[in-house]
Amino acid sequence: MTVLMQSAVIIINTDIGMEASVQNVLGDLKEVDFAYVVYGVYDIVAKVTAPDMDILENLIYEKIRKIEGVRTTLTLIISGERRGG
Repeated sequence: MTVLMQSAVIIINTDIGMEASVQNVLGDLKEVDFAYVVYGVYDIVAKVTAPDMDILENLIYEKIRKIEGVRTTLTLIISGERRGG
């Protein structure tokens, strides 16, 4: 049986100096597959997975956007995920 999951890549801007703190909080969320601090226009790139869109939306609105130091988010919903192998 195949279980379909909803995934998204979330690009985050943080307050200055809060990158590591936000990354640590993201790492504690079970829905976060990875969270990388990056250089450039954005500060963190994270991939999240949830059982359905309602849970994904709640994760973004109620957890990620409310992390201290998160300034803005840009969410890219993944329409089809393919893994090599």
